[in-house]
Amino acid sequence: MSKAIFSINNATVRFLNSTLFRDLTFKINKGENWALVGSSGSGKSALLQTIAGRFNITGGSIAYHFESAHDDESLVTNGISIKTKLVAIVEPRHHFRNLSNTSDFYYQQRYNSSDSEDALTVNNYLNNIASETVDRYWTLYKVMLLLNLNYLQDKQLIKLSNGETKRLMLAAALLKNPVLLLLDNPLTGLDVKTRQEFNGIISQITASGINLIIATPAHEIPEGITHVAVLQNGAIIHETTRIDFRPEEFMADVADSIDITALNILLNPDKPRVTYNHIVKMEKVHIQYADKVVLDDVNWEIKTGERWALLGPNGAGKSTLLSLINGDNPQAYANHIILFDKKRGTGESIWDIKKKIGFVSPELHQYFPTDNSCLQVIESGYYDTLGLFRPSNKQMAAIALQWMKTLEIEQYARTLLKNIPASAQRLCLLARALVKNPSLLIFDEPCQGMDDHQQLHFKNIIDTICKLSNVTMIYVTHYQHEIPNSVNKVLTLDKGKVVY
Repeated sequence: MSKAIFSINNATVRFLNSTLFRDLTFKINKGENWALVGSSGSGKSALLQTIAGRFNITGGSIAYHFESAHDDESLVTNGISIKTKLVAIVEPRHHFRNLSNTSDFYYQQRYNSSDSEDALTVNNYLNNIASETVDRYWTLYKVMLLLNLNYLQDKQLIKLSNGETKRLMLAAALLKNPVLLLLDNPLTGLDVKTRQEFNGIISQITASGINLIIATPAHEIPEGITHVAVLQNGAIIHETTRIDFRPEEFMADVADSIDITALNILLNPDKPRVTYNHIVKMEKVHIQYADKVVLDDVNWEIKTGERWALLGPNGAGKSTLLSLINGDNPQAYANHIILFDKKRGTGESIWDIKKKIGFVSPELHQYFPTDNSCLQVIESGYYDTLGLFRPSNKQMAAIALQWMKTLEIEQYARTLLKNIPASAQRLCLLARALVKNPSLLIFDEPCQGMDDHQQLHFKNIIDTICKLSNVTMIYVTHYQHEIPNSVNKVLTLDKGKVVY
């Protein structure tokens, strides 16, 4: 009979004033590796957080049956004395701090050279973690090799791409040599090559004796997974082996419809729109930090009404390129860049640029303050501020609420951004980008963490907006099926160069 390493029995799980689970029962035996699947908001992330000891257990019991070789305390009950070094969790958001450890990173820090110096390098960060573990299987050398981090050793954390950050967070978790490793949508933000390599990475992790629980889409379950649990509305509704799992039996209906009349009203077609000769024009753009060339002689011309896909592997330079357009990167002034028919450095402010752009990215989601209500977050899009720092405008709030209805998230209007599912947080930031009807939409991996229905609905909304208006768009993704049908041009980067 297999030995349980973790079990939770008939538990009630609470967070703040919410009950997340009732009568929750779940067990993982030694040698088992589980995938948690289900639609957005079904409870996958909440279950991982529960196992990590983050939430209150107000009924039932939770027990961690760890080998005494790892710790003197081999049985921990009710989650009170759990030694966190035996459970490691990799979450969608990182919690990196400045070198002085006095504050978190802020959104534009990565582009300001003096401020970005106040950040650990990859090598510093991992060495700090490795120094806390002795004589364990996962050493600094092994995790650097497994996750291809050697070439990033001297790069500051703030300058890592979304995919590079994902690999670093997994490396940090492995260095703790946990008994139980919890991964929350680890493939999000990874390019095609890294996703293909992920099966091999998982196999090496599980072969080292670590048990794995991973929240993931049903169609991206890694090969090393042995069991699957399906969640729905805060309950585990089905458990099976991976071999016997039939995802089509649990696929929600992804049929979708758009209220074109309501969307057309939101787009305000009667409002006069400025037509620009060049939304963007770049000539031989060169961006370099110390001896590291990030963009190398990039030429790009975008005219009004064009819809572009910006593609390339992790670390190709996509986010840096977008930062030049969005007004966040001061190196724009040292290059020949025209935005909305004006050359950068000829008197226009960052705010003049931002008011013409609706923007969302993984980095914006990472650093966006979460203490506003979702409705306030969306209304802040009118002012291009990270949160609403002025009294709400009744008319603007009404339009923001209509965008929430269009994106099917109106139920979160009065809820703080930090207290809703990550996928709904992303949809709030997408509504924030859309609310002012900008001339240019920049969507950097907008569908991260969304379930199939949310992805299809958002894609249909974007295609409908493109049919009803002359909006210009730049769309970044690592998933070919996410690209809207309205995209008709492609720019591909690799190692800072335009390759297609």
